[in-house]
Amino acid sequence: MSGYSIIARVERWPIAGSFTISRGSKTEAVVVVVEVGDGTFVGRGESVPYARYGESAEKTIAEIGAWEDISPETLHRDFGPGATRNALDCAFWDLRARRTGAPVYKLAGLSKPKPLIASYTISLDTPEKMARAAAEVAHRPLLKIKLGKEGDPQRIEAVRNAAPRTRLIADANEGWTDGNILENMEACRKFCVELVEQPLPADKDSILKSIEHAVPVCADESVFDSASLAGLAGKYDAVNVKLDKTGGLTEALATISLARGMGLKIMVGCMVSTSLAVAPAILAAQGADFVDLDAPLLLAADRKDGLRYEGGLVYPPSGALWGRRTSWLARASAAIRSCAERTAL
Repeated sequence: MSGYSIIARVERWPIAGSFTISRGSKTEAVVVVVEVGDGTFVGRGESVPYARYGESAEKTIAEIGAWEDISPETLHRDFGPGATRNALDCAFWDLRARRTGAPVYKLAGLSKPKPLIASYTISLDTPEKMARAAAEVAHRPLLKIKLGKEGDPQRIEAVRNAAPRTRLIADANEGWTDGNILENMEACRKFCVELVEQPLPADKDSILKSIEHAVPVCADESVFDSASLAGLAGKYDAVNVKLDKTGGLTEALATISLARGMGLKIMVGCMVSTSLAVAPAILAAQGADFVDLDAPLLLAADRKDGLRYEGGLVYPPSGALWGRRTSWLARASAAIRSCAERTAL
C-alpha cells in the first residue's frame, strides 16, 4: 500500500448557454476531481475525460479504483497519458506543495508565474451569430474562433469585421478536408488569423507536408505527449499542449521542453473545465506563444476561489485553489478584507 488515501468523484458544471465545435455541442462540463491525502494534508486535481480519445468520467473513476498502490513514484509507470493520470499527477503536486509549504512552481524548478494574456473562445455558429459574439468581446486582446464546417471563410471574415483590432487564432477541430483546406487557409491569411489549430483529422493530415502553410498550423488531436512529437515533423509549426492529453503537469513540462527544442511554437490549452483543472496549466503556459486557458469563463459559475480573469489576463492561482499552502496569515488577511468590504456596504 502507498499510504495515500485517494478519493475520486464526478462533478457536472453547467456551461453558460452551450459550447459548440465541429464535433457537436454540449451544455455542461463533466469533470473528475481527485483528492489525495497523506493523513494531514490533501491535494486536489481535476481532469476532463474526453470521448474523442476513448475516455469517460466513469472509466477514469474505475481506473483509479482498480489500483491499490498509487504514488508519485508509480504514477508514470502504471498510467499512460490522458485524463486519469492528469487528475492524479496534479493532485500529487498540490499535496506536495501543501505538505512542504513550497509552491509548485518552486518544486518544479520554475520561475514565479506571472499573469498571461488568455484567448477567449467564440463557439462555432453562423457567421452572423459569431460576429455578434465577437463584437461583444472585441475589447479582448486575443480571440479564438471555432471553425470546421462549410462556410468557414465567411465566418472568419465576419469575426474579423466585428473585432478589427483583436488578434485572432482559429481551431477547426479536424473539420476541414483536402478539398477545402487551401481556401480556408487563404481566408485565415487574408483576415490576419495568426494560427490555425488542427485543420484536418489526425489520421488524414499528410497533405500538410506538401502544401504551403499560409498561416502556422498547430497540432492538437495529432499529439498527446513528448513521445508523440516526432510524428509532427514536416506537418506542423506549433503544438497545443493540454494537461488532459499529456497526463499531468509533469509530462506537460517535458513535452513543452522537447517541442521548443524541435523549433515548434507552443500553445497551452485546456478542455472545458473549472479553474481547478486550469490552475496547473498556468505554470506550463509561462513563456508560451499562445495561451488558451479560458475554460472557467465559459461556465455558468466557477468553483469557489477560482482563477482571476481581468482585462484579457488570467492570473496565477491562489493557494486556496491549488499549488501552494494557504498560511493562517493569508486566511486572516482575506477574512479582514471580507469584513471591511461588508462594512463598506
